[in-house]
Amino acid sequence: MPLALPDLQAAFAAHLAGRDRADLAATVGGDSISAEARLRVYRHHVIHSLGIALAATFPTVQVLVGEDFFRTMARAFVATALPLQPVLAEYGADFPAFVADYGPARELPYLADIARLDWALNAAFNSPIDRRLTAADLAGIAVEELPSLEVGLSEGASLVRSHYPIDRIWHASQSGASAEPVDLALGQADLLVLRRPDDAAFVSLAVGEAAFIASLIEGASLEAAAGQALGADPSFDLSQGFGRLLGLEAFAALQQYRDGRAPKAL
Repeated sequence: MPLALPDLQAAFAAHLAGRDRADLAATVGGDSISAEARLRVYRHHVIHSLGIALAATFPTVQVLVGEDFFRTMARAFVATALPLQPVLAEYGADFPAFVADYGPARELPYLADIARLDWALNAAFNSPIDRRLTAADLAGIAVEELPSLEVGLSEGASLVRSHYPIDRIWHASQSGASAEPVDLALGQADLLVLRRPDDAAFVSLAVGEAAFIASLIEGASLEAAAGQALGADPSFDLSQGFGRLLGLEAFAALQQYRDGRAPKAL
């Protein structure tokens, strides 16, 4: 009896993940090659294609571990996480977590954070370009309302924090970079990933700036976020730090609440 469509889809997905099922092979026609062989060819093609897509999304990871290692790691990931949607640029959100638990990569403790950075850059690049908050926007807001203002990051922007100097590791992995190794003892990196007109990029943040951004992401007001920043770094200067981030176009434009409350980021 032919498989019902839901069962056929489940059987096919299981096959792609490496779990062969006899009832699936029975539904596939064979001529010069058997149904089982035909299915294996298709599985190989899908896994190979998804591996290429992952390499394009996580180029820094591939450079650091080499093509062969990455291909093996990608194959293991595909077996556990097939795409749930047709846009391959959106495939791989769970890859950094997979890398963190991937035994053969345990000697590279920073690799999962590099994967997070690669993913953040990919997500930013594929985000639409929205209108950004400017100094002119703030000029129209009463001074007494500014401390309670809530602003959000611009479309595609994100904060990537690591105990390792992943900014230096990323730069060292780029084509033409010096072969000098990166000293992991240089410590943590806090990076703000941003959508640019034709690309995506990141900038390194000071400790106070990172705490400020992290608080804003959680919905804190400028005043509350500044308090968190000062707690992380007593030398944090709100005017200077906020001005720098404003110049980087890190924040989304504001919208006015219809009930007359203070503006909030879109």
